[in-house]
Amino acid sequence: MDETAPDDELLVGRRGPVLTVTFNRPAQHNAMTWRMYEGLRKACERADGEDGIRVLVLRGAGGKAFVAGTDIGQFREFRDGQDGVAYEAGITEVVDRLESVTVPTVAVVTGPCVGGGLILAAVCDLRIATPAARFGAPIARTLGNCLSMNTVSLLVQHLGRGRTLDLLLRARLLDAEEAAAAGFVTRVCADDTVEEAVEETVRTLVAHAPLSMWAAKEAVARLRRAAVPDGDDIVSTVFGSADFHHGVEAFLRKEPPRWTGR
Repeated sequence: MDETAPDDELLVGRRGPVLTVTFNRPAQHNAMTWRMYEGLRKACERADGEDGIRVLVLRGAGGKAFVAGTDIGQFREFRDGQDGVAYEAGITEVVDRLESVTVPTVAVVTGPCVGGGLILAAVCDLRIATPAARFGAPIARTLGNCLSMNTVSLLVQHLGRGRTLDLLLRARLLDAEEAAAAGFVTRVCADDTVEEAVEETVRTLVAHAPLSMWAAKEAVARLRRAAVPDGDDIVSTVFGSADFHHGVEAFLRKEPPRWTGR
């Protein structure tokens, strides 16, 4: 397997027809940096541009987490609501690029899959999880930010209106079995069988007609995107709020936030 330097934040390696992206910050539960988002976008370009790649797999290093959101320290750079709009536009660009990858995409989820991690998993075609997997975006009790319209559309598509609002308003996490019952998780596997399940899934996908699978992926993506309205005003209001800036600082200081609604 060819791979980037082992101390890199994002490892991209190929074995035969499978390109694997590994989020490699296990000490931070693989929280995403700007560099990692850009690396993921480039990996999508490689998946589409390199001959012989038939499947793209995403996973987290360390076995304890998939991705625990965006690295919160980076939000200290934000000054006003337009910084939030620019951030969400950048995330949407990466998410849409991952959704547009022409080969099937598989997320392997162990442990927390929250915030930005939830969205990366949601935009993949299939999700394989272990019993320790947890899915959600508990921002109403942590940072006090919000999700983009593009992200909300993904959750509503997967979970429905009621379950999406339950997830966001109560800031709760779905366990692996709940996520599977909702149709979000494709398979739940014990820790000692998850690699076998991933290999079996990959073998199945590699054996199938590439254009048939691309057509299915593309049709579903177009249906979703056709119904996404603009939501920059929502993002600007929330990311520009005093509550958001307070929430970031409270989170980093490991203190409970005190919300004011302003």
